[in-house]
Amino acid sequence: MNAKGDLIARALSLGLGAPEFEVSSDGPPHQRTFHVTVRIGGEALGEGGSGRSRKDAERAAADSALRVLDGEPMEDTEEVLDEAPTGRWPIYAGVLEAALETATEFADEDATLDDVRRDAGRLYRELLLDLGHGPDPL
Repeated sequence: MNAKGDLIARALSLGLGAPEFEVSSDGPPHQRTFHVTVRIGGEALGEGGSGRSRKDAERAAADSALRVLDGEPMEDTEEVLDEAPTGRWPIYAGVLEAALETATEFADEDATLDDVRRDAGRLYRELLLDLGHGPDPL
């Protein structure tokens, strides 16, 4: 799996624009640790990623951002979602667009981009389940 490429394709297909990967590093040259934050529209998406190489850090950050787009809670979030089938959910552009519009319309004024995306993901899953569609098995 190419998480970075998948994220770029997913973000563009959703009309969110291309994600930006902000890279920083620390440590001596022989023990460098890279840290990456994914931003879409200036807002951080996901928890970011770290690794011994820039590529590993970008992959981890992209994985985290994809999980957010899939409506999964971030690891440090204690929010509990309703039990839902697991797997990769199919993408139906019209249904996803409706979920995004609804989540945006009902979002609080101080809601972050991640909040709106998480709500849209939840709405999307609920709509698909109501229509009799579930995730593809992993």
